[in-house]
Amino acid sequence: MELNKYIDHTNLKAYAKKEDIEKLCEEAIKYKFASVCVNPYYVSLAHELLSRSNISVCTVVGFPLGQNTTAVKEFEAINAVQEGADEVDMVANIAVIKDGNYSYVKEEIETIRDSIEGKILKVIIETCYLTKEEIIKMTEICNETFVNFIKTSTGFGTDGAKVEDVKLISKHKMDYLEIKASGGIKNYEDACKLIDAGATRLGTSSGVNIMANENNDNSKEV
Repeated sequence: MELNKYIDHTNLKAYAKKEDIEKLCEEAIKYKFASVCVNPYYVSLAHELLSRSNISVCTVVGFPLGQNTTAVKEFEAINAVQEGADEVDMVANIAVIKDGNYSYVKEEIETIRDSIEGKILKVIIETCYLTKEEIIKMTEICNETFVNFIKTSTGFGTDGAKVEDVKLISKHKMDYLEIKASGGIKNYEDACKLIDAGATRLGTSSGVNIMANENNDNSKEV
């Protein structure tokens, strides 16, 4: 398994400095990760640092609570693409989901999808706050809106990616919808379990550690 191709190498810390983002991009190039995921302020820097690589620049919109208005999320998404983002991870409005106002959620997703010029869109549903029924409903909405990914978590909620949630989403998603598991993925074993459950992308700040563990595991098999 080439785990590097699954990893969105992430630093969304409030105190991340320029040198931290430079290190993040250097590590992404070294390990050939799928993308780096940074806050909007650092998109242009990451785009510049990765311009000679095949690594995508990912950023977040409506992060981490999801309760910005649709107009604000739309502006964030458009600006991120203009700055060089290839992928946008948008937090759905969790409060609106809990209210059962799914038409609002669907319309918001469609608005952001249509604003980003065909770039990859991932919808973060923050599974730790949702019931199984709500997770299924959000999976169905992501199917209907033809977004690229449904994403489990921001990493800032009360819990992160869980195998059972990924399996639940996988059971109800269409083939064209991919799953990004994120939040609390710290080691090789957790990464493999989530991939086996159906995840095709992993959002983690522990990519280097995961790769070291993968290499150690492979060396034992030789």
